[in-house]
Amino acid sequence: MRKIILILLLVGITVTAQDRETLYKEALVSLSEMLTDTTKINFKKAVLLVENAYLHGILDTLAFNDEIDRLTKFTETIYKNRSLLYKERDSLTVKKQAVLFSVLKDTIPYYNETGKYKHIPFTYDFEDIWGRKNWENMFVSKLLQTRKGNCHSLPYLYKILAQELGANAYLALAPNHVYIKNQNKKDGWYNTELTSGQFPNDAWLMASGYIHLDAVVNKLYMEALSDIQSVAMCLIDLAEGYNRAFPANDGSFPLLACEMALKAYPHYINGRILRAETLKRILEQKIQQEGGEFNTKVRENEEYKEAFLFMQNEYATIHHAGYRRMPEKMYLKWLSSLKAEEEKYINKEITNRNKSN
Repeated sequence: MRKIILILLLVGITVTAQDRETLYKEALVSLSEMLTDTTKINFKKAVLLVENAYLHGILDTLAFNDEIDRLTKFTETIYKNRSLLYKERDSLTVKKQAVLFSVLKDTIPYYNETGKYKHIPFTYDFEDIWGRKNWENMFVSKLLQTRKGNCHSLPYLYKILAQELGANAYLALAPNHVYIKNQNKKDGWYNTELTSGQFPNDAWLMASGYIHLDAVVNKLYMEALSDIQSVAMCLIDLAEGYNRAFPANDGSFPLLACEMALKAYPHYINGRILRAETLKRILEQKIQQEGGEFNTKVRENEEYKEAFLFMQNEYATIHHAGYRRMPEKMYLKWLSSLKAEEEKYINKEITNRNKSN
């Protein structure tokens, strides 16, 4: 932490937001309050803050909340009229999780006073899966409008709805991927995959070869994340969006967001990578402003040298922790493998127990 402070002093960091950055400043404060006071944690609000800041305050939060309310009430209606094969003591909780999964991934016929209708499920959007062309493709608000999402927005929506229903749902990570972990008394922890609409076992997560054993041991992947850790993820989302909205920024805002997030969730690999990349950019910008050759400046200036060594150590630590970035083509092949080799990777116990009767 001493070295981080030194670097901040080096670049003259300030947390005072410009007028056009007010939404980001307010979102940062609200998210940091959730991390320091658990009574204020609200994952839906955290997601709304992040998305509204990127959209410069034009997100229709009323429509967002109305659609969440509609989906919640629809789920509650299905819940009242459905039973499960699972009959353990926690059956009511498990039923909530199962019905919510069905609402997100199944076509469900229903009736109201005007006739018969079909509830259309949410599907995976194979275009721009990591939001490189358009950051809004990562948003829950986009998912609600188009009913197409990805491994970021789909599990986020599941967790939001679970929160509204009073049920537990835990985000979990794999390389470039987010999914849901749930648990029940009979089976313990199990995986809920919203991209494919299935319940894969841990072997599928390991099948790509991009989850190094060290990454599991060091809690980079496959951990059920707490609500605090989930809000910390939103802080990194906020920083990523800030970089998209203000590509010429001086690095102070994303670095502050990273420090706050990593204090709450030290193992969050996306946060650690973003912090390392931000420190690198800050150092490069500082040297560029002064003029001169980068390597020469780093050798001659002790402060720069210390900052550079810290940055190098961060990258080395990330690698030794087991992080490996999965290429996009490999990622899509990995997702397809779940359906192509369903018999091999599906958790049949969970699949059967989530069936209604």
